[in-house]
Amino acid sequence: MKLLEEKILSEGKALNKDILKVDSFINHQVDPVLMAQIGEAFAAHFKGRGITKVVTIESSGIAPALMTASALGVPMVILKKQPSQILNDNLYQTVITSFTKETNYELTLSKKYISEEDHVLIVDDFLANGNAANGIIDLIDQAGAQLVGMGFIIEKAFQHGGEVLRERGIHVESLAIIDSLDNCQIKIR
Repeated sequence: MKLLEEKILSEGKALNKDILKVDSFINHQVDPVLMAQIGEAFAAHFKGRGITKVVTIESSGIAPALMTASALGVPMVILKKQPSQILNDNLYQTVITSFTKETNYELTLSKKYISEEDHVLIVDDFLANGNAANGIIDLIDQAGAQLVGMGFIIEKAFQHGGEVLRERGIHVESLAIIDSLDNCQIKIR
């Protein structure tokens, strides 16, 4: 996706060989024009696949997932990272490790919002090692829903999460693939 790649190269910053900072347009400040195009791109790619829900993890995945859900005309479901006093029963839960934050957290999904009849598209901002993606897949599996595919704004190919997911037969669509951040230089495929 040309606009996305241009933004990554002009505004993104490689902090080291593993971390790409894109907070000026994806996950601290959000570029709504870019997000609308991202939503349309994912919707076009997964069109006709019977998607009934778009699922994401709070908080950086919300903007692209919402735009995708809007383009597809289906609800978006947000998986919660933080414990909640109102989400305390009838839950699916799993523990995942955040690559960027280097912490574990419990991911929660209310049974009320996903069922065996659902065909789910997962949308998130980054795909690195695939820890978060595998956590979401675990929750979708617990619900008995069908995973249609996964869409990521940015995939860091050098961290191999995408490779592992694809080897499992999961349909993964990444709008920008980063091959390297070596020497703090962004190399887009």
